[in-house]
Amino acid sequence: MSHHHEHHHHHHHSVAESSINTAFVVGITLNFLFVIIEVIVGLYIHSLSLLADAGHNLADVGALALSLLAFRLLKVKSNQNYTYGYRKTSVLVALFNAVLLLISIGAIAYESIQRLLHPQPVEGVIIAIVAAVGIVINATTALLFFKNKENDLNIKGAYLHLLSDAIVSFGLVIGGIIIHFTHWYWADSLLSLIIVIVILISTWQLLKDSLRLSLDGVPNQIDVEKIKIAIIEMKGVRDMHHLHIWAMSTTENALTAHLVLHQNLSTEEEQKIKNEIKHQLIHKNIHHITLETERENEICNTQNC
Repeated sequence: MSHHHEHHHHHHHSVAESSINTAFVVGITLNFLFVIIEVIVGLYIHSLSLLADAGHNLADVGALALSLLAFRLLKVKSNQNYTYGYRKTSVLVALFNAVLLLISIGAIAYESIQRLLHPQPVEGVIIAIVAAVGIVINATTALLFFKNKENDLNIKGAYLHLLSDAIVSFGLVIGGIIIHFTHWYWADSLLSLIIVIVILISTWQLLKDSLRLSLDGVPNQIDVEKIKIAIIEMKGVRDMHHLHIWAMSTTENALTAHLVLHQNLSTEEEQKIKNEIKHQLIHKNIHHITLETERENEICNTQNC
């Protein structure tokens, strides 16, 4: 029975991995083609909003490529020098993506303010048409990540980036139509600044989450108090200390703890408690668990006690 349970999980993971891999490849290809279109058209009609969006989309292509690399590195086996393998690269990539986006929006904001002070004529209809293509590409690729977005910080980052791109493209369509009918050319620069604000909002959370995981903070989706209660309420467990929870990657979490057990427990009962705790924690999204035990009448003599 347990064998069937594990096989089912393995099959589920391989299917999920295949769909995630496809989502990244499709997302990178389509978005890179769209960046080329935006750059060519943006330079041709002197539209800063299109060039700003191209810069934003290029940063997203880089982010998707790095996320795919991190996703692939999760599969690399551990060795003597890297006993956890290269799992942590996924966290570092998420942090790098956030920093890269913040730098790119700084450059866009500066250029937008310059252009706002000195507006230049642009073709509103062309901006609207190119942006409409962007809505289709970004919305389609965002949907590919939708199903797995809560399982991995990099996948969530990719989903948020693509969704914000689609929203920005929608804004550019409206802006292009307004420019065409009103000849308010300063609207092109204003749209660039709105793009900056949208990216800043979506990137800020990614920066906070990835920085937290880089510093071995407790991952957002894990409630430490609930885990403490679940363990201490178990029959035979008297107390618990030295609880540490951290992210090994954007998908895997680890936990170490000292359990204080009832003094009359046998070795078999102790092992049964450990197995039950591990089983419960796996369902709480904690995959690597190390439990040290002591009896309630013992004096803990480790240096941390």
